[in-house]
Amino acid sequence: MAAKKKVVARKKKVPRKASGKKPAAKKASGGAAGTDPKRVRAILAGLDAAYPNATCELNYQSAFQLLIATILSAQCTDVRVNQVTAELFKKYKKPEDFAYASPAEMEKEIRPTGFFRNKTKSIMGASRALVEKFGGEVPRTMEEILTLPGVARKTGNVVLGTAYEIASGVVVDTHVMRLSERLDLTRNDDPKKIEQDLIKVIPQDRWIKFSHQIIWHGRRVCFARKPNCAACNLESLCYSKDKTV
Repeated sequence: MAAKKKVVARKKKVPRKASGKKPAAKKASGGAAGTDPKRVRAILAGLDAAYPNATCELNYQSAFQLLIATILSAQCTDVRVNQVTAELFKKYKKPEDFAYASPAEMEKEIRPTGFFRNKTKSIMGASRALVEKFGGEVPRTMEEILTLPGVARKTGNVVLGTAYEIASGVVVDTHVMRLSERLDLTRNDDPKKIEQDLIKVIPQDRWIKFSHQIIWHGRRVCFARKPNCAACNLESLCYSKDKTV
């Protein structure tokens, strides 16, 4: 005879009692949770306390020299760039000098900054455009400065903000990218999108200063591999996964 199948009674699901807690709000794609105005003000106050005199650490005497130095600073430290420009600016004094220089000679002179071939093309191309289109003067608008070969928004913001004190945006370099993510001011990893996120939450009259301060903080405390959280005055405002305290 076939064995009788046991019939197992299924337990009815009993609805859980409401806990009274609201479900966590879902964060929009790309959105950041740390952009509450009160929290942002606290971050800015902390940066002011730590770096009241933060400024660009590239050496320059004109908007044009800052433009050249900023192009050279890509994937290179400011210290190394300053070492190179100390001699470079003695030889090449005007846009015309850079525009019509020997590419081979310039490559040798800027070689320590890395990517020297591409940087030579950018420097000479930008200098030539300044001479031929702008009368040898670095333009004062983002739209115009972006027409220069080898110049993107980061370089444009550095020059306009530091040399001309024109707040056209926020400088987004590797330090700003890293710290903006750690402080949850953005969830994006594209520099253009990060800048747009930052200009929405940082007051415009702080764009220039914020850029300098956050870069200083990245160089002095919030290191890429092992941030010195114990020495960070923003530690209580930060909930990054790679905190060291």
